[in-house]
Amino acid sequence: MAITDWPAAERPRERLIERGAAALSDAELLAIFLRTGVAGKSAVDVARDLLSRFGGLRPLLQADQAGFCAAPGLGDAKYAQLQAVLEMGRRHLAADLERGDALTSPATTRQFLAARLRDYPFEVFGVLFLDNRHRVIAFEELFRGTIDGASVHPREVVRRALHHNAAAVILAHNHPSGVAEPSRSDVAITRRLTDALGLVDIRVLDHVIIADEAVSLAERGEL
Repeated sequence: MAITDWPAAERPRERLIERGAAALSDAELLAIFLRTGVAGKSAVDVARDLLSRFGGLRPLLQADQAGFCAAPGLGDAKYAQLQAVLEMGRRHLAADLERGDALTSPATTRQFLAARLRDYPFEVFGVLFLDNRHRVIAFEELFRGTIDGASVHPREVVRRALHHNAAAVILAHNHPSGVAEPSRSDVAITRRLTDALGLVDIRVLDHVIIADEAVSLAERGEL
């Protein structure tokens, strides 16, 4: 049965409008994105098949173009649409940090950092540069590595901080393994960067590790 033949209260689009997006399941949200089904299957049926094929919504959103387009009901056009939606989400989170207000919400900061770093299949080390009122100046991805590590060079971090005339920074990197627990090398590089930046009067406010969750080294007492 086509979704248009369902009772109005059960149609994903109508339910979203009436109850909000948070009330919908992953399959229902994906069905709205897909818009149409295939022969013998509604958009919700196709969405459920896709979630089963990829192992959930996040792996589907992380799929590369070849893997994404190989799935029934998808293709280059859908891939382009999905990438546009994901980028709009990232820019929306970035806008929340770039409105000129001082950072007051650790949750918003972590959401932004997670959106930028979480889905890389290799380690990426980035820095959020802040002014003396802790307002965002810029975010830069400075170093890229392998699945289990990235070389971080304190001199380059200091150089970019001075370039932005930053008064403080928040460090961040991802763990592609999905486990956010800080390693001894994470703690060690945090202390090296804190010392190096301290020589030019730039404070390290936090080092956030991004995986399936976000872990703050400041909250762990490592700063």
